[in-house]
Amino acid sequence: MKHVLFISLLAAGVVSCGEATKSTPNDQQAGSLQQAANIDSADRNNNFYDNVESYPLSGGEIFVTGEIENPGIADLSSLPRHSVITKEALMNDDGSNSFVGAYRYDGYSLFDILADRILDKKNKEEFPPIIDLYVEIENDKGEKTVLSWGEIYYATILNQILIATDVSRIVPSKSKDLWPLPTERKLVVVNDLLTERNLSNPVKITVRSCDRSFPINRHLDPLWAPEIKFSDTGSTWLTLSGDPSGVTEETLHTIFYGRGRGIHSTQPFTGYPLKAVLKDHWKEGKEILRQGLVLIVSADGYRSIYTYSEIMNRNDQADILLVPVAQGEDGGLFRIFPGCDFFSDRAVKAVSDIILL
Repeated sequence: MKHVLFISLLAAGVVSCGEATKSTPNDQQAGSLQQAANIDSADRNNNFYDNVESYPLSGGEIFVTGEIENPGIADLSSLPRHSVITKEALMNDDGSNSFVGAYRYDGYSLFDILADRILDKKNKEEFPPIIDLYVEIENDKGEKTVLSWGEIYYATILNQILIATDVSRIVPSKSKDLWPLPTERKLVVVNDLLTERNLSNPVKITVRSCDRSFPINRHLDPLWAPEIKFSDTGSTWLTLSGDPSGVTEETLHTIFYGRGRGIHSTQPFTGYPLKAVLKDHWKEGKEILRQGLVLIVSADGYRSIYTYSEIMNRNDQADILLVPVAQGEDGGLFRIFPGCDFFSDRAVKAVSDIILL
């Protein structure tokens, strides 16, 4: 009986000896076996995102350059891996949109990829703060998209922007829809509603600072701007010197905390969602979703940069507010409160200009 048991175990692959010990899977096979072991195809656990297999995405090296002291190839092998979930939808030519699919992406975050790059801002003598930095991502076809530095490093939830190297579908339990799978590595921006910035096969990351210059007056007293001018390429198309008409106020509760000075307050902010103020003036299109930048400038020259998409195209309801300030109070007539940020640094006071780049 013992002999029969031994033969059965050997046939099942449980027992091995002699030359058989040399027949081990290579790394890729081992990874596939481990992945198969982790797939909950029977949906026994409470994780909805591990029910089907994941697939590797093809792609090559990514070069990091721009306003940094140490450009070079990104070494992804040294970085931790992250997983994100997203529902992808794209804009149609007529302005409508179409659902693509729901996915789990695994890969490497821009937070980690850029963490050890030493910044060397072109405008650091005039404006040392890093809140006017942004990142341009380019793929092998020359297509480009932009992300603000704040989206990467000031976000309340970090590591939500990935260079994805693997993908799996999130399959509905009843309809069993099998969404089309991408085949190339992809930039994935989780907080976007329309995922036009999810760029396939990125090959280059360029760190830039905004090239607009403004006079700096740190001693401006009172810190006050009587109006906000909204403009694009040299043309002012809206001036706001009072509460915007037809826009409902919103209150966001927050712990207002600065990177340098720490806690400022625990009071809520009540203001107007900036996207609602601008929705009738800025018309969405694929290009502006991918490459639109918004520069917000104070009367004293302080400024911060946002992307069009993080203002107008969010899926997390973490709005950016235009907050009215009482007459005579420092920082008016309006200030910016970014509900999407952990730190308060991009909360510009005494806003004088909002410029679409």
